[in-house]
Order: sequence, then structure tokens, then C-alpha cells
Amino acid sequence: PAVTSPCKILKCNSEFWAATSGSHHLGTEEAPEFCTALRAYAHCTRRTARTCRGDLAYHSAVHGIDDLMVQHNCSKDGPTSQPRLRTLPPGDSQERSDSPEICHYEKSFHKHSASPNYTHCGLFGDPHLRTFTDTFQTCKVQGAWPLIDNNYLNVQVTNTPVLPGSTATATSKLTIIFKSFQECVDQKVYQAEMDELPAAFADGSKNGGDKHGANSLKITEKVSGQHIEIQAKYIGTTIVVRQVGRYLTFAVRMPEEVVNAVEDRDSQGLYLCLRGCPLNQQIDFQTIRSAQATEGRARRKGPSLPAPPEAFTYETATAKCREKLPVEDLYFQSCVFDLLTTGDVNFMLAAYYAFEDVKMLHSNKDKLHLYERTRDLAPGNMAPSETNPALWVALLCLSQCWLCLL
Repeated sequence: PAVTSPCKILKCNSEFWAATSGSHHLGTEEAPEFCTALRAYAHCTRRTARTCRGDLAYHSAVHGIDDLMVQHNCSKDGPTSQPRLRTLPPGDSQERSDSPEICHYEKSFHKHSASPNYTHCGLFGDPHLRTFTDTFQTCKVQGAWPLIDNNYLNVQVTNTPVLPGSTATATSKLTIIFKSFQECVDQKVYQAEMDELPAAFADGSKNGGDKHGANSLKITEKVSGQHIEIQAKYIGTTIVVRQVGRYLTFAVRMPEEVVNAVEDRDSQGLYLCLRGCPLNQQIDFQTIRSAQATEGRARRKGPSLPAPPEAFTYETATAKCREKLPVEDLYFQSCVFDLLTTGDVNFMLAAYYAFEDVKMLHSNKDKLHLYERTRDLAPGNMAPSETNPALWVALLCLSQCWLCLL
């Protein structure tokens, strides 16, 4: 399957934003330049219309252009070159001091109650999923899958094979839809794909639109083409999207109240951040990792097993991952797994940045690292420390009764 879309709407969006950065603060004397950029934007969308018929970001951009044309009294006829308009002076801000209280989650939802509980979900690598309940899974999930689908936003990822014929997949496309919310924000669509990480929504804007609390939703570019952050204050949510190598990573911090804001929980079986991957899409991460380690030891004893096509052995992958991930938790193990299955060192960086995002977004600092449950053994290699002692007593009693019957 193709890993990039022939629809080039993201390129049109980026060019328009580059040409009009800061233009909403310009005086009326620069309106002609803004209209010129709008006409160029419309011309770009027309060029890619045939390949974008089913693309939500494309249709959002077309409607946005029409609205901006009316707002700025722009003629559809005229020059279409894209002059670079002046940017905001240092210290200038879009923030409105009179933004309604309902557009600030902590102020409006929890005015007379305890602070909200925040939770985290992340997706990175081949791909590895950390759910809102801190379950860690490695999944296949090739094609398009919903990560989040609640009353406020929808997040969908598309995963494609890393190599032809390979079972290893990674995220090549990401779509986030922020649903219209009261007087705070209009519906906004953010879309990223391989080699295209825009610093604006699909309609070229960087906030929630024309509503009074529009700036409760904002995009900030942290590293050009590599790292963006979306703050949705009206739902207390922070989203981090990165491009590492050729593929995308996703991380979110969201209040439990928003996480669980679904009309019918029984219909949310494919909401990966909430329910995890379906069983038939999960990969037995630890079993494969043990087999890789065993195969590595067998190769050292003799030439009976052929070397894999990847650039890493188990030992070199372990050493490489330890450079960035010194704690041998599941992020470290996923790094080793990805280097062995793909041979691409960028997957090591994806695991590293995924853990950095966890450190920034997870509210419980005692749960940053995740480990295999089977490794949590009591001294003397006895039963897992979390096992209920009453269960062992019951088993012992049953065994004694069985001996008496014999």
C-alpha cells in the first residue's frame, strides 16, 4: 500500500500559513496582500481537488477559504503570488483576557470540587501503545484505527508496513478532529503525515476560530517539521505530535472525565487508548524478544542459524538502546524489539521521545516506568509479590484435602 497520500492539501495549508503568519494583526492597508495569499491558497486546493475528494482536511480548507474571502472582502480574481507578510512583534499575543471561564477546564468544570485526575496515552514505534490505564501493548493494527473517540475530539492513526512484506508497521498519518464546543471553539481538523508536520490546522489557522474563547485551543511549533504541541484548555488536554525519522508519534494528557465522555461505552471497542488493541492485533512482545535473544546466543556458538537481514544483533540493539534509555523498562525493551525488526535507528529515538513525553504528560511520577509483571518476583524467586496470600492458603488446603481422600 502507498505510504503517502496523493492529496497535497497539507502542502497548501503550510504554504498559506507561511505566507500569512501574523496577518490577523495587520492593519487594513495590508488586506490586499492577505487576499493575494488567499487566492493562492484557493488555487493550490483546486490543483489537488481530484485526489482529495474524500479527504476531510481538504473539504475543511475549502470552506475555510470561502469564509475568509467573505470576512476580508477579497475578490476571487486577482494576483496569486504569495508575499511573505510581516510576523508578530516580540511579546505580542493572541490571548484574550476576557476569554469565557467555561473555556478553561480547571476553572469551569471543577470550581467547587477537587482537582481533576489526568491520564496519559501514547503511540510510537512499531507501534507500541500505552493506554489511559497504563497498559502497554505492541500491536499490528495495519491501516486506519481510532485512538480516541469521545464527545470532544476524535483521533485516528494510519499505520503502514515499514518494509515491503514486513509485519512491522508504524504510524504514517494522523488526523485529529476537535469538535465544536459552545462559545469556545469551532470544529478544527489537524492532519499530519510522513514528511509533513504542519504547525497549523487544516484551514490554516492556529487557534479555535472566531468564537470568543478561540484561544483555548492553540498549536505551538516546538521544532520545525519535527515537534508540535496542541493545547486544548477548554477540555484540559495537551497533545504532542512528533515526526521521528519517517514516522509519527502521538502522546496525550487528558482528564479522566474527558476520557470517559462517550455516549455509549459499549460501542467504543475500537477506541485504542481506552480499550487497547484487539487480541487478534496484539503481538506477544516478550516471547518474540526472548526468541531473538536465544537466536543471538545460538549464532555465537556456530553458523547453524543465518544472520537476519537487519543491521542489529540482539547485543548491538541492546547496547544502542541503553545509550538513550538506561532503565530496562518496557520503553527500553520496545526499542530493542524495533531495532531488531526494522534495523532503523530512528525507532530508538522514537522510544526515547515517547518516554520524554510520558515524563512531561503523566500526572503520576511513580508510574513513568512500566515493567513486565512476571519480573516482579519476591526474594528467593518465589511467587509474584502482588499475589494474594489468601489464594496460596486456599490452594494449600485443597491439596491437603486431596491427600486425605487418597
